Amino acid sequence: MFDAIAPRYDFLNRLLSLGIDRRWRKKAVARLRVPENGRVLDMACGTADMALEIARQYPRTAEIVGVDISTHMLAIARRKIEAAGEAERIRLLDGSCEAIPASDGVFDGAVIAFGIRNVGDRRKGLHELRRVLKPDASLIVLEFSRPRSPLFQKIFNLYFYRILPRIGALFSRRSAYLYLPQSVAEFPEPTRFAEMLAEAGFGPVLHRELSWGIVSLFEATPVIKISGDGLLG
Repeated sequence: MFDAIAPRYDFLNRLLSLGIDRRWRKKAVARLRVPENGRVLDMACGTADMALEIARQYPRTAEIVGVDISTHMLAIARRKIEAAGEAERIRLLDGSCEAIPASDGVFDGAVIAFGIRNVGDRRKGLHELRRVLKPDASLIVLEFSRPRSPLFQKIFNLYFYRILPRIGALFSRRSAYLYLPQSVAEFPEPTRFAEMLAEAGFGPVLHRELSWGIVSLFEATPVIKISGDGLLG
């Protein structure tokens, strides 16, 4: 599905969000705490919008690694990265969140923007993100959510379930833009997702609502476990 919609993906992101998606990404990346010469993972990187935003906000970052399962998305990402002159600093890999192609504890930070909904085994994916992060690293998760205001929820539902799929069908695959609201509806409530992060070894977990609750921003840090003999684990 993502291979099929890749050619029009960026255009529809801008159109369907009225350009607000750029602001969401900027806010999410600003919450990263990346040290100089640090390494950052952009999981489910898609067409590299987040990776390029990380490169802009953290010019002294040593390496940004983007991972995605869609080869067509990665092909577009490579062209964008080369056009931005960031090919030496941003590396792209084919892989899934359930099996991240990286060693333990190698990243100083990680982001996953609008991708955790699409991970088949979400618990395993969160454990994998915990595995590849250093103890003092930060994880930023950006994901769609459902507004809590009854009035705004009605407006949101009208747009999300009726209007958005029709616009998507004009420029891309209707099925993909029917899948989007369905996947958002099935995604755990913010409180439950924060619990899932904690269960995966993150804490404390901070949650912020963006744009009246259309999007949720989660911030978390790996919990450092101390074994009975006093060693860090």
